[in-house]
Amino acid sequence: MVTILGAKTNKKTKFISIRWKLVSTYLLLVILLLIVINIFITKTITNIYLQEKNIDMLAKTNIIANDIDYSNESRSNSIIYEIIKNEVINYSKEINSRIIILDEEKTVTIDSKEEFEGEKFNHSEVNSALKGKSLSNEYYYKKYGHIMYTSVPLILNGKIEGAVLTSTSIDNIYTRVDDIKKALYLISIISIISIAVISFILANIFSKPIQKFTNAIMNMARGNLNQRVEIKTNDEFKQLANAFNIMSTKLDQVDLQRKDFVANVSHELRTPLSSIKLLSGSLLHQDKVDEEIYKEFLSDIDSEVDRLNNIIDDLLSLVDLDKEKLNLNYKATYINHLLEKIISRLNPLAKEKNITLKYNEFNKIQINLDKNKIQQAIINILHNAIKYTPENGAIDVSLYSKNKDVIIEITDDGIGIPEKDLEHIFERFYRVDKARTRNTGGTGLGLAIANQIVILHQGKIEVKSEINKGTSFYIKLPLNDTIV
Repeated sequence: MVTILGAKTNKKTKFISIRWKLVSTYLLLVILLLIVINIFITKTITNIYLQEKNIDMLAKTNIIANDIDYSNESRSNSIIYEIIKNEVINYSKEINSRIIILDEEKTVTIDSKEEFEGEKFNHSEVNSALKGKSLSNEYYYKKYGHIMYTSVPLILNGKIEGAVLTSTSIDNIYTRVDDIKKALYLISIISIISIAVISFILANIFSKPIQKFTNAIMNMARGNLNQRVEIKTNDEFKQLANAFNIMSTKLDQVDLQRKDFVANVSHELRTPLSSIKLLSGSLLHQDKVDEEIYKEFLSDIDSEVDRLNNIIDDLLSLVDLDKEKLNLNYKATYINHLLEKIISRLNPLAKEKNITLKYNEFNKIQINLDKNKIQQAIINILHNAIKYTPENGAIDVSLYSKNKDVIIEITDDGIGIPEKDLEHIFERFYRVDKARTRNTGGTGLGLAIANQIVILHQGKIEVKSEINKGTSFYIKLPLNDTIV
């Protein structure tokens, strides 16, 4: 039962796919177009044939009117009347049409089929001819089919003596038009079938890339992020495939970085927690412990707690910076004083490694910014510089303005950053050397936090680095106030 339902569902899905929508749309448009074309062609051909027949019958009827000598005298003379009647009958056979002669009273005097003689005709064609105007009209009778009546005035010596009315079958015209119509229908059916096949093939070609994208996206939904779509055509599908492949690669990299980050943070959290557990357990399981040992163990526990706090603070900072409606507390701030304060705070850390921390002040600058957040960004970068600069090294912090930017330059002579890693160092969870970072206590979030803070201030951070020669960070903020 499940199999049957599945088959029905697949069949239903197949017939509402974009392939079938394209084919059905093309076919509908083609069918409508062919119907319009067929109607137009048959109408045009019918009108052309009728117009030709009309001209032909007017000419033949005029010939009859001009050839016969028909007047009141000829009607009263039985010999002349019979001669004229025989001429009319013979001409009727020649042109394969019925010929009727009427006098000025609309009375039939001669009928090539000798059926209506003596009767009065009140046809519009007769009335028009008796007024001196030739007229031709088409009629359809169930018994006789399509008939064309043509009437011209019968003029003798400048006077209208009556009218000549011809009646001819035009069924042959409609038969020919029907033959043409059947040929057009046959051509249309062949065209529709051909277009349907071609449309289906083209729709199949167009839908294949979409199917590839669908399969790739479904695989990504299952957790397989490293998906690629190969499109060989040079069209929009190719551009879409390139964009998709870039996105897929990026997502896969982010996912790998996330996994690495989770593993590293787990390690970072587990290490201090294990130390705290071991130290506190040692104290709990000893009955008598010297005060000095208590102090030493508690000092170590305090250090591990600080380490945990640093990791948690980084994570919380990153979450705060991700909030869409983050409100920056802008205040007029002297960058000079801010840098002096930061350097003073981190100088003891630099002295532990005998690193010279030098501050170069080229301008006194005051701008509006969020003092606390910018301070956090500068501390993160400067702390990194101290961390990765070897003992007896040097770090220069410079402040100056250039091209409407405030630039805070932090240059060290440390170990440097490989060129392949430079474009990634501001990515979250990215760490240049995982083993080295773990040893120095980093989480791989400091530069990401700093970069996000600077971007929120409409600024940017640029980096230049050479292995074993050092690294320079340039924090550029828009100069929105006057240099003092």
